[in-house]
Amino acid sequence: MSDYPVQDNSAQHRFELLVDGEVGALATYRLRGDAVVILHTETAPEMRGRGLAGELARQTLDQIRDRGAKVVPSCPFFARYISEHPEYADLV
Repeated sequence: MSDYPVQDNSAQHRFELLVDGEVGALATYRLRGDAVVILHTETAPEMRGRGLAGELARQTLDQIRDRGAKVVPSCPFFARYISEHPEYADLV
């Protein structure tokens, strides 16, 4: 289990990775049928270089899998993450 939980803030259509209760990284999305379209990923400037975006991607994809949904990685970071982690290829 990660020290940094990821929560789905559905009101703002984004997954948020929390660091000490603050949003350290986020991925915005929209729903399209049974798919989650990941639009954009960003990390707080002061928290870059700590692997938070990768952890955000991992936990986000795990949550999408747990829901039985698919993912459309429109965000280049998520597309690259999935290509480098073939265990998530079945979600696309």
